[in-house]
Amino acid sequence: MISRSTIDQIYQAAVIEEVIGDFVHLKRSGSTYKGLSPFANEKTPSFFVVPAKGIYKDFSSGKGGNVVDFLMQHEKLSYPEALRWLAAKYQIAIEEDKQSEEQIQEKSEREQLSVVTEFAARYFQEQLHEGEEGKAIGLSYFHERGFRDDIIRKFQLGYCPDKWDAMTQAALKQQYQLPYLVKAGLTRERDGKVYDFFRGRVMFPIHNISGKVIAFGGRTLKAEKDIAKYFNSPESELYVKSNVLYGLHLAKNAIVKYDMCYLVEGYTDVVSMHQAGVENVVASSGTSLTEGQIRLIRRYTPNITILYDGDSAGIKASFRGIDMILKEGMNVRVLLFPDGDDPDSFARKHSSEEIQAFIASNARDFISFKTSLLLEDVGNDPVKRAALIRGIVESIALIPDGISRNVYVQECSRLLSMNEQVLLQELNKVILTNFKKEKSSGAPIEAPILDEVPADGIPENAVAEFTSYHQEKDLIRLLLHFGENGIDLVIPNEDGHDETHTVSVAEYIISNLESDEIELESAVYSNIYKEYVELIGREQFPQPTTFTQHTDQQISGESSAILVSPYSLSENWGRHFIFPETEEMQLRKAAKDSVFRLKLKRIQRIILDLEKEMEASVSNEDKYDELLREKILLDRARADISKYFGTVITQ
Repeated sequence: MISRSTIDQIYQAAVIEEVIGDFVHLKRSGSTYKGLSPFANEKTPSFFVVPAKGIYKDFSSGKGGNVVDFLMQHEKLSYPEALRWLAAKYQIAIEEDKQSEEQIQEKSEREQLSVVTEFAARYFQEQLHEGEEGKAIGLSYFHERGFRDDIIRKFQLGYCPDKWDAMTQAALKQQYQLPYLVKAGLTRERDGKVYDFFRGRVMFPIHNISGKVIAFGGRTLKAEKDIAKYFNSPESELYVKSNVLYGLHLAKNAIVKYDMCYLVEGYTDVVSMHQAGVENVVASSGTSLTEGQIRLIRRYTPNITILYDGDSAGIKASFRGIDMILKEGMNVRVLLFPDGDDPDSFARKHSSEEIQAFIASNARDFISFKTSLLLEDVGNDPVKRAALIRGIVESIALIPDGISRNVYVQECSRLLSMNEQVLLQELNKVILTNFKKEKSSGAPIEAPILDEVPADGIPENAVAEFTSYHQEKDLIRLLLHFGENGIDLVIPNEDGHDETHTVSVAEYIISNLESDEIELESAVYSNIYKEYVELIGREQFPQPTTFTQHTDQQISGESSAILVSPYSLSENWGRHFIFPETEEMQLRKAAKDSVFRLKLKRIQRIILDLEKEMEASVSNEDKYDELLREKILLDRARADISKYFGTVITQ
């Protein structure tokens, strides 16, 4: 584990414009640098680097953060990998924190498993290309499948001899330890004897993102029906199947290049697609799609096209996977190959251009695909039709983005000849039901955005328009930008005379929130605020880098994004003796405005809750009167704040 002192040294040495300049052509613009976004296609620069703050912001994609964040997002590195990349660039020796015995033991076990797995990968390849049995059976099988030798070597395909313990004995002869062969799933023990788990099978090594072999899939070439066609390695310290996608180490660059990932089911599907020249393809390796696998893809692209064979029963069973992709906020399309074809067979019969053209012409969004497929089973049965519509609405409700949901509602309305408003009402019911379930589970979740305000009012404060997210963001922005700056406040003394007191912006904001017992609701802003208050309590005034270089990636990313603005006053104004007032010149007003906006939003929402509670208490006169008195006070407070802003602010 990289020590904190080394991390601090790396941040101090790294020159953000220099590092990002290796990947993006930057031009100086005043105190910042500008360039074209490396994350999106654009003609007008929207990518900003602010050296003074050590941060960047890409306004076209929304990405932002510090120099480590950039490497993680652009180069797809993990946090430790990005730190090591910078350490190598600036020739910084990495100091590791002392590890516990448990950590050392865990590391040792991982290393040993990695060693035996790499040995097995080499052994299987040697047997395929040099062993008599391997060439006669394994290599012949791959050639019959149409795989070229260069593709066989690219995927490191192999063969395990059909002998009881040939691989195990070869490993033991080279001093590899039996316990690790067993833990890696290469060797099994029975009645005191050992045997090769994959004997008599052609081998498909499974790699991690960096290209190291971590597991295997083995296919039998025997015809007996009682023998499983595929065996996969068991899970281990190296291999957690829910977080691995077959072929991703070879596909990741093509996925980024084309901003699209093709998802197939099996090993041979991936191999054949690569051989045909289509490389942005991965497989779930026959397992049900998992959240971990979806998030792996999302690191490289938000776009997935699922390639299915003609088995409609299997496709219907996979609808859960599509729903999971939608829930992760990704765009999913579906392609059904002609009857009798799967990605493997289709790729072997067509060129790369033909495959790409077929996908482009036949891939459909999940709504039209799911609707057309399920309508075949519905017929004229109104009950089944209603269930179909409800199922599609439940899928749409999983999409986080409100605009995308609305587009799909319109499409669903058109395809099913349904009234759009009816679908929207049903959609909102599902969204709120899901919200209540997740909230009751204790999971930290953001309030959902409804696609229209229901006729019976706003339930449980769940409409995002009535959360204080934007007001909280503005408060944090002021704290990070100007927290240490002083502002003058006029306060009456004991004699009734006004006195001017200078306090910091941070003191003003914190005292106002504490006096009204206001807590921030957004998880990330709340974490920033609490740490800010804690540091001030220790008389350590936080600097922006405290948060932009935070080890919590969400905090560093959000802080960096807040601190960068795409707009700045031109330096030319001064030449004409025009000096516009900046926010810094009006800090007292800015701080007061920000606090009042947050209070106003909270008051508005409390009033909504009271009104709902009053409706439910009409029959209880005492309770109703009590709530009414409380509402009158809140209405006055709302009116006072509205008057401060010089307007009537309504719900």
